[in-house]
Amino acid sequence: MASTPAILTVDDDVAVLRSVERDLRAHYGDDYRVLAASSGADALELVTELTRRGDAVALFLVDQHMPAMTGIELLREALPLQPDARRVLLTAYADTEVAITAINEIGLDHYILKPWDPPEERLYPVLDDVLADWSATHAPAFEGLRLLAGRWAPRGHEIRDFLTRNQVPYAWLDPTEEEGARLAATLGGPVDPAVPVVVTADGTVLRDPTNRDIAAAVGMATRPTRPFYDLVIVGAGPAGLAAAVYGASEGLKTILVEREAPGGQAGTTSRIENYLGFPSGLSGGDLARRAFAQARRLGAEILSSQEAAAIRREDPYRFVVLDDGAELSCQTAVVATGVSYRQLDVPGAESLVGRGMYYGAATTEAMLYRDSEVAVVGGGNSAGQAAVHLARFASRVHLVVRGERLAASMSAYLVEQIEGLGNVEVRTRTEVAAVDGTDHLERVTLRGPDGEAELDIAALFVFIGQQPRTQWLEGCLARDERGFILTGSDLDRSHWPHPRPPFLLEASLPGVFAAGDVRHRSVKRIASAVGEGAMAVQFVHQYLAGL
Repeated sequence: MASTPAILTVDDDVAVLRSVERDLRAHYGDDYRVLAASSGADALELVTELTRRGDAVALFLVDQHMPAMTGIELLREALPLQPDARRVLLTAYADTEVAITAINEIGLDHYILKPWDPPEERLYPVLDDVLADWSATHAPAFEGLRLLAGRWAPRGHEIRDFLTRNQVPYAWLDPTEEEGARLAATLGGPVDPAVPVVVTADGTVLRDPTNRDIAAAVGMATRPTRPFYDLVIVGAGPAGLAAAVYGASEGLKTILVEREAPGGQAGTTSRIENYLGFPSGLSGGDLARRAFAQARRLGAEILSSQEAAAIRREDPYRFVVLDDGAELSCQTAVVATGVSYRQLDVPGAESLVGRGMYYGAATTEAMLYRDSEVAVVGGGNSAGQAAVHLARFASRVHLVVRGERLAASMSAYLVEQIEGLGNVEVRTRTEVAAVDGTDHLERVTLRGPDGEAELDIAALFVFIGQQPRTQWLEGCLARDERGFILTGSDLDRSHWPHPRPPFLLEASLPGVFAAGDVRHRSVKRIASAVGEGAMAVQFVHQYLAGL
């Protein structure tokens, strides 16, 4: 619901101030908040706070004769914060020349001579007109969270990605541009474009916040509510969300721990067209949102912006240790932390991450590159979906693939879509040799069958390789040489020295299961991950029955 716009009246004569405030409330109180200040300094402080909160001032009704700051001086300082507000002076007859001059100097809309009695004849008709003009042109201000960060600030990109994927409404403002500069002016000092500032809907200011700071500020749960759980799930990708839905629906006290956003790598996918039951397709974000809401409705508890650091065993319990030192006590755990994209190891890449070079994030950044030339690196479905999505905005998309042909690693429906897009150029047997730019990406060097060539592009989106997110399990669970978790029959006697055989998805620590892309020899598809998440809960029940 939009906040009610304000009318601000200012006069150093308290009796006059109360009189005009009373008249304004009587006539406009149903549609506007009527605010009063007895000095220019108090008025500026109030305007600053309203602007910080994203609230609109529709009208300034200001006395010209005030000792410390005249009405015109006040308006001159307040208008950069509320440039769309209408401006009316209260003046004595002797001040009419000053008021007329102010029409040219500060765009004064009107002046009213004191006294204004009766208001029905001398006050309301004038204000009705100027407020009608304001209403006709006013676009309601965004009321949610606002992010103040430069376009090329890497941390600003990370926050945008976090908010977008968690479906938190926000407005992004660049402090070097007009609207961003106006918000920056309310914060009591200059804002470095490289250091993000978040302003919440209630006006709280977070300078260079962590994702956990933001999560707490917008009401996400970051602390557990119970001392003990039947099931702790680490990772809210498709496998983790499925495990949460099935665990909670079957009566297990279930908690899901996610460090970034629901959906995992799949949540960044712009369009999934081969998921059962959605003939028109759906985005990864939509799938994550539906599953997240379903898990919560069924009673699963979800911790946001929390990262697991270890799992330890104290029979008959298991403890999932979080990176802030907190511990979740449980009987069973499911590890579903998925995979991340491999870093591009070429000259210049490290310094340009978040400055035109992105790992995933096509859905977050795509609209910034309207009518620009961009490149996507990778030959899998995620890269293909990103190329199709970016083609809606960019003038040209270069799809850079190491393999001989797209069909070798990409679904046929995506290959057909890409072949039908006139602004997507597929470069097979090609890889990125270097990236370059000053404060942001400007060009890439490609190495292909005909040697190296430079390409001027505005953005590079990287979707290569699969690295399991299992570094935190060093010494906790057995993994293969690439870091994927060994489960079931892939565990040898050195990993599983127990009398009973391990369940199909059980890891080397009894009662701990792995599901989805993080598991050794899993099928790297969304539907398979969902199936494994559901299966893991069935094995949890079997494990608990044997205790």
